[in-house]
Amino acid sequence: MGDTIEDDPRYAKLRKFNAAMGLFHFVQAVLMVLVSNSVSLPIKSNFLYYDEVAQTISTRTEVLFELPIGLAVAAFLFMSALAHWAVASPWLYPWYVRNLKKNINYARWIEYSFSASWMLVIIALLVGIFDFGTLLLIFVASMVMNLCGMLMEMRNQDRKEVDWAPFYVGCIAGLVPWVVIIAYFVGAIAPFSDTIPSFVYLIIVSLFITFNIFPLNMIFQYRKKGKWADYLVGERGYIVLSLFAKSILAWQVWSGTLRG
Repeated sequence: MGDTIEDDPRYAKLRKFNAAMGLFHFVQAVLMVLVSNSVSLPIKSNFLYYDEVAQTISTRTEVLFELPIGLAVAAFLFMSALAHWAVASPWLYPWYVRNLKKNINYARWIEYSFSASWMLVIIALLVGIFDFGTLLLIFVASMVMNLCGMLMEMRNQDRKEVDWAPFYVGCIAGLVPWVVIIAYFVGAIAPFSDTIPSFVYLIIVSLFITFNIFPLNMIFQYRKKGKWADYLVGERGYIVLSLFAKSILAWQVWSGTLRG
């Protein structure tokens, strides 16, 4: 018989680690709400209409709503806090451990599909993408990428040879938002390179690098590179990477636009 949950101290340590990370995210989220100013960005959409004067079809841009950036940033920190506390709770902890023993963490991918996708929407807003439809597509493409991560773990639980198809599909889905974001960013800085705030450059470069370390963590897991032969090493890697990515985005945005 395998060890019970109580018999293996690694899972108990991981439970405490999740609880601590939840607290760290929560404290940052509360601070973000308290110390941020009221800066908002417009979410827009374009509509066709018939111009009776010109007698032609034209487009008009309408602002659908204003998104408070401080609250938007705090949102993905709150998401992570709730996810960490959920898997550390008495109700979901046994389920969490059972899944880890099968080399899968459903909770991680569900949380990422919302929090990481929302992070990309915020990055897109910072480079000037305000169109609701484009932002929605960026969100959904990122969500598909993260759900492909879950599918990767689902398909490879009992296989001797790794099926990389979900990984490749996820990479394609995850690349598209960055192509759009970088295209807009390059288009924005081309005529105004001397006036673009440095924090925007830092966000694009640092988050692009950090987001691409996540798939490396998965590659090391499935190739069983060194310590990554133990699935729990990769699990801790995801937790640390998530904290790092969310923290640097949150406080870079705050330092650049949200200081009161």
